[in-house]
Amino acid sequence: MALLSQSKLGLGLTVFITIKTNQHNSAWSRQFQAVVEQLPGVLEVHRLGGEIDYLLKAVVPDMPGYDALYQQLIKADLYDVSASFVMETMKHTTELPL
Repeated sequence: MALLSQSKLGLGLTVFITIKTNQHNSAWSRQFQAVVEQLPGVLEVHRLGGEIDYLLKAVVPDMPGYDALYQQLIKADLYDVSASFVMETMKHTTELPL
């Protein structure tokens, strides 16, 4: 496995996207999964317990890149979408605590 430089690839903006849905059924879930699977900038998708239903981590070149991702994401018929943009990464590792 190779680790590539996000900034050298022109993907300078990391965004965490929170999603709420008002549709908790398998048909919607399949539609949502189909949408996020075809978005190359989306690195992680987590279904959560609590107020937020899904948390996504994505990388994009810039704000227009995020808007393009957002326009594709909302095809999943979402109730609420919010984004937080990373200003500084203070720690990042893929090493598991063994």
